[in-house]
Amino acid sequence: MRKDGMPQMSPVVATVDDAGFVIVSTRATAYKVRNIRRDPRVSLCVLPDNFFGQWIRLDGTADVVALPDALGGLEDYYRRISGEHPDWDEYRTMMRQEQRVLVRMDLVRAGPDHSG
Repeated sequence: MRKDGMPQMSPVVATVDDAGFVIVSTRATAYKVRNIRRDPRVSLCVLPDNFFGQWIRLDGTADVVALPDALGGLEDYYRRISGEHPDWDEYRTMMRQEQRVLVRMDLVRAGPDHSG
């Protein structure tokens, strides 16, 4: 949520880790990170690959894992989205240069559970 109480929305690529957290990679300097640190309530609208069709809204709370603690989670995120990276040392260097963090969302609710 933004400071004014309105939702802060950003397109993201998300996946789920082994612990059941929805995870997203983003930059430490992104507004979404600042907003999550201030107010951990988050929502995510998940669309199919072709955009149209069934969708789901996920609500929960999130925390931000910063480097260096985030590096293993960022590697896991990449593998789940794209498979193996051709050069993991290069990837780690880029994560540091881009000041990447891992956002972990703990799910509280999913819906809609009916159509209107």
